[in-house]
Amino acid sequence: MSSVFKLRKWKGNPILKPNKLLSWEKVAVFNPGAWWEKGKVFLLYRAAGEFEDYRSYFGLAESRDGFNFERVSEEPVFRPSEDGFDAGCVEDPRIVKFGDTFYVTYAARAFPPNAFWKGKRRKDIPSDAPTWRENLSRSGLLSSQDLRNFKRLGPITSDALDDRDVVLFPEKVGGKYLMLHRPYEWVGPEYGCKAPSIWLAYSSDLIHWENDHLLIQPEFGWEEKKIGASTPPIRTSEGWLVLYHGVDKNSVYRVGVMLLDLEDPRKVIARSPNFIMEPEAEFEKKGYVNEVVFPCGNVIIGDELFVYYGGADTVCCVATAPLKALVEYVLKFR
Repeated sequence: MSSVFKLRKWKGNPILKPNKLLSWEKVAVFNPGAWWEKGKVFLLYRAAGEFEDYRSYFGLAESRDGFNFERVSEEPVFRPSEDGFDAGCVEDPRIVKFGDTFYVTYAARAFPPNAFWKGKRRKDIPSDAPTWRENLSRSGLLSSQDLRNFKRLGPITSDALDDRDVVLFPEKVGGKYLMLHRPYEWVGPEYGCKAPSIWLAYSSDLIHWENDHLLIQPEFGWEEKKIGASTPPIRTSEGWLVLYHGVDKNSVYRVGVMLLDLEDPRKVIARSPNFIMEPEAEFEKKGYVNEVVFPCGNVIIGDELFVYYGGADTVCCVATAPLKALVEYVLKFR
């Protein structure tokens, strides 16, 4: 087997483009979470309709084959609150399911972020908490029975940190819920890492999290600026398969892969030094944020892994790989 493994991008990408007729998604649709059930892929995608405030929403699309999607509504299925921690925007959903209930983690801001990629920042925010005063990201949790109607369960990260890329494990481990997250300010000798890294935390109720453990930090050139979890872990016979994103010194986003121990996910069994996806197509290299491939959802259909990702913060795309082959590849780097 080759020493380098790449996800296969679908030739029909992008699978969703902004809809100019819908005011809330006419400029961007991207970073979708995904779920496969009863012969359908459900794609919960982030959308934006303007740049002055750059408020974002969630829309829902469905597919029978994992490639060709249709929107289910002309209205958002989820939108920012009136005055809460997520009143400014809701971003980057990731989906798991416990029993008959979906749980969706998402990043949020208390105020619309403006066109941040152009250096614009809000300066009119009153509050003592850093996530409010500086309009930093905080992460929240939703529950749903149908991915069309949602109940807010509240913020699940501190109001003192910029903490996003929150991803839940799809089942309990050792009687506890687990999540991956990326607290941006936890950097330095006291934290054991030199750049924003991926941490693992535990919970008994999905709301209160503790026992944080530094899981991995940037090691390779393509991820030296920061890393963060991408998609919900997948249980395999060899371990938890986890996709994550890395950002290099030029702010190019790529995708990496690792395996964690099934019984103790603090243990990294294997981690590839090579990325498995990078920006290549024009719609991945040029958009509202250039040079970005950013997965938030993965599903297994048959023996194939489908990875759903945003391209350049503008469109939704899909890439695939034989699940067994990907696991065999990453095991080479035990």
